[in-house]
Amino acid sequence: MSNKRKIAMPTAEEDAAITAAALDDPDALPLSNAQLHQLKPLRTRGRPAGSGKKVQVTMRFDEDVLEAFKTGGDGWQTRMNGALREWLQTHR
Repeated sequence: MSNKRKIAMPTAEEDAAITAAALDDPDALPLSNAQLHQLKPLRTRGRPAGSGKKVQVTMRFDEDVLEAFKTGGDGWQTRMNGALREWLQTHR
């Protein structure tokens, strides 16, 4: 037994009625090609671009240390980096 769903496409008459209704809606007027080319995406997907100055490493931390940083919410890796940088300033 197949679980594929079938999509019912509108008939030509239904499609014409839908198009006519959309064109009659003053709040849904079609954009011109020039207007479409001016549109910009609201946001991009994925992670933001990095600075290019960071190096990815794999490390192991005690669970309580890691949880203490993660409890502060988003940005825990940045805070951990800052704590290590602060330690460097006093121990060089």
